[in-house]
Amino acid sequence: MPSTTNIENELHSIADQMAGIRISDCFESEPSRASDFRCTANGLVLDYSKHRINALSRQRLLELAKASELSADFDALTRGEAINITEERAALHTLLRGTREDENPQLYAEVKKTNAHLEQLVGQIHSGDRSGFGHTPFTDVVNIGIGGSDFGPKMVCRALRSENDILHTHFVANVDPQDLDETLAALNPQSTLFIICSKSFTTEETLTNALRARAWLLAAGASESDINDHMIAVTTNLDAASSFGVGPENCFPMWDWVGGRYSLWSAVGLSIALQSGWSAFQRLLNGAQEMDMHTLNSDGAENLPLMMALLEYWNTVFLKTDTHVVLPYAQRLEQLPDFLQQLSMESNGKRVDLAGATLTVPSAPVLWGSAGTIGQHSYYQLLHQGNRAFTADIILPLSHEDKDLDAQRKLVANALAQSRALLVGRDQSAARQLAAKRGQAESFAPHYEMTGNHPHSLLYFNSLTPEILGGLIAAYEHKTFFLSRLLGINAFDQWGVELGKVIGRQILTMLEHGEDLDIIDPATAVVIKAWRSINTTDTPPT
Repeated sequence: MPSTTNIENELHSIADQMAGIRISDCFESEPSRASDFRCTANGLVLDYSKHRINALSRQRLLELAKASELSADFDALTRGEAINITEERAALHTLLRGTREDENPQLYAEVKKTNAHLEQLVGQIHSGDRSGFGHTPFTDVVNIGIGGSDFGPKMVCRALRSENDILHTHFVANVDPQDLDETLAALNPQSTLFIICSKSFTTEETLTNALRARAWLLAAGASESDINDHMIAVTTNLDAASSFGVGPENCFPMWDWVGGRYSLWSAVGLSIALQSGWSAFQRLLNGAQEMDMHTLNSDGAENLPLMMALLEYWNTVFLKTDTHVVLPYAQRLEQLPDFLQQLSMESNGKRVDLAGATLTVPSAPVLWGSAGTIGQHSYYQLLHQGNRAFTADIILPLSHEDKDLDAQRKLVANALAQSRALLVGRDQSAARQLAAKRGQAESFAPHYEMTGNHPHSLLYFNSLTPEILGGLIAAYEHKTFFLSRLLGINAFDQWGVELGKVIGRQILTMLEHGEDLDIIDPATAVVIKAWRSINTTDTPPT
């Protein structure tokens, strides 16, 4: 096997040779391209035939994966090795869905015990055995968290929402009081349950909102003893939760070996089970486990998450694209781009490798996107006629259960039309014809040209079941991990996030007391003084 350096040098050479190739021409020279450049896993189909990739570049990428020992790395991840080197711990989110439970029997015993407790709690709430003050059955649940304690469960609850929901779910993350106030305005305190997700029970945004929610309950007539019925904590700080009014029987663990952005499979996902039922939550876990096993047991081009990672590495490092847009053609997946932003950019937005050396290649691309046809009337203009290099994932369920067939047909037509437009664009000849048809001079034709040739994947499946959703999320998790190993970085720490928290605490003290402004930059000091002049009675410092 050649060294990774030799393979990467060859990939750079291949990329240079392919720079002028039109992807649409590849379909003519490779009659079986549509079937050759795809893979399937657990009901998901990844069609990557519309990428600027050929059999040779794919083969070299697969050789790079082998030389980089990605399979061994994934094996180590799921075995529970301490691959999060800066925090010296494992990243065992796959164990939450039972993957390789035999490798970590003691930890999995904790998972099973917690899940049994969660299932029991969900049953009590759904049956009405546990109710709010005044013996009012719960109708709504408000999840108070931020980051991974918000994005994941919020995305899944939105994706699984249906007319059969048992409880209505709401999510509050922003410390801006309007977020909580607007959420609570339409709710009945007697029938509202809160989940507080904070490992330390000291997260500033989460604790601030939790204290305000507690005050809301008390103001509505709840007693101090009622707080324990209305509040569930996902935390490791039992003392702080108890002081808040949440007893140990209502506290569920957040283990150090699970990163926040990988935590929806744990008690952090309680809102999912409360909304859609324990069975739906278990089906979500099962779908993710199936994708885990596919990733462990599939070789080369048959490994769907591996191919997703290799395509991103190829496009980012060798073809110089620096932005990736996720376009789900399903309103239920409207929150998916937000979730993937955290998963991808918080994991792989790094500047140094595992040894602490500065990266010589770009890390994660900037990820963004939105649901369905909505973007077609805004930023698709940039996609089709702008001059930025990008890649895209178009995500498409082929069925929407019992929804209107005509509307479904139009949705699918839009998705496939956009995929073809990204591929072929509109050439100079067609642009001239359009100008002529509009009675305009030929000089107008450039305004109608679109280069096309934009690499993108089509990821489709029959319908958005809990199993499919679990597999889809797990596929993106594993893609993110594989990409991190290709880049030689740690996907499981987030020191850039921590820096803002440290400085935030420092500035909070300055806002409270108006002191020590000389240790920060003058521009920030001016704003602190302006805030204090409006919001305090103290004389602002000179």
